[in-house]
Amino acid sequence: MLAPSLIRDHPERIRRALSRRHDPGPLDDLLTLDVSRRELLQESQTLRQERNTINEAVKTAGRPTGDQRQRMRALAERLREVETKLSETEGLFNDLLLRVPNIPHETVPEGRDAAENVEVRRWGQAPAISCAPRPHWELGVSLGIVDFDRGAKLAGSRFYVLKGLGARLQRALIAFFLDRHVEQQGYTEMGLPYLIRSAAMQGSGKLPKFADDSYYLEQDDLWLNPTAEVPLTDLHRDEILDGALLPLRYTAYCPSWRREAGAAGRDTRGLIRVHQFHKVEMYAFTRPEDSYDEFQRMVGHAEELLQALGLHYRVLRLCTGDLGFAATDTYDLEVWLPAAMEFREISSVSNCEDFQARRASIRFRRAPGERLEFVHTLNGSGLPIDRTIAAILENGQQPDGSIVLPKVLQPYMGTEIIAPEN
Repeated sequence: MLAPSLIRDHPERIRRALSRRHDPGPLDDLLTLDVSRRELLQESQTLRQERNTINEAVKTAGRPTGDQRQRMRALAERLREVETKLSETEGLFNDLLLRVPNIPHETVPEGRDAAENVEVRRWGQAPAISCAPRPHWELGVSLGIVDFDRGAKLAGSRFYVLKGLGARLQRALIAFFLDRHVEQQGYTEMGLPYLIRSAAMQGSGKLPKFADDSYYLEQDDLWLNPTAEVPLTDLHRDEILDGALLPLRYTAYCPSWRREAGAAGRDTRGLIRVHQFHKVEMYAFTRPEDSYDEFQRMVGHAEELLQALGLHYRVLRLCTGDLGFAATDTYDLEVWLPAAMEFREISSVSNCEDFQARRASIRFRRAPGERLEFVHTLNGSGLPIDRTIAAILENGQQPDGSIVLPKVLQPYMGTEIIAPEN
């Protein structure tokens, strides 16, 4: 979240920053509540001071006068009213504060939506496919490695089952991504719970804004993990980190669940937008002055994976109107899908600066005795398994219906191709 003092002392700066996002959030209501909150707090303090003054006078005199008794009763009644109103106002204030999005970095390009994102670079070439490219959902079914009908039978629409080399490909990608992150890119692998508390959802910025897009177990007050970013953020909630140990870099594989409540009618076929998906996450906690170097480093790490797989992609810098709620700056990587003849998102890397750290109270000291500061947090997909499978199937397809696998995956798979079932 944004610092309340920043909103209070620089409201026009925040208003201009949010207008660049084309999302003002509840800023005006928040400012109004803040005035009421401070007035009530001041009145509460004044009432308490007067009560203390009368108490001291009574102690000196040995007994209260009639006027003092009457005034003390009036003070007590008014103090109860003020503190009740103050508690309600602070609750509303804190709820609205959690709904204000992060402000864009000043260098983020201006734009209203995804159509105005800025292409930064491309890598590789679209494959020369000597047949009419087929979409990955057709290829997966014809190869006998993806079963959408049985997925729907088990769990409903937008679920699927992997079989044989399809399941092995999923496992191979998870292992390859984690191996690369740990052995070559300097991350520490983490194994995380798949269920998480509301505090973790709030700390990462998923609550309250994205409650409708998440799966909730009311009886246990637990949420199905919407992305490993959430538990990775919460690893150090309410902690004070040693600044000498920063940055902390983590990677984790975690199945994730989303309702896709805002995606009705979009990508209803295939592996692009499903309710249960699989992803390897990159995450970093850094000192503020280091976060933008780390940001570029993480984008490079995601690119290294796509290059190792030989997949044609482009890098976009998101415009102000397309930034995620918690992000101050984001790059998306989009992979080429031959059947659709278009690039589709396969990784998103974001710098959240201190937005999540404030929500989760994650701070550090540069040295013993120095003041506490909030860390900066960064997250990125490295990479999503389902969308990577889709890209491998479409880019590796051959005229006979087989799929040539990327060389880096062949040792994990024990084969160079996936051939159609007899």
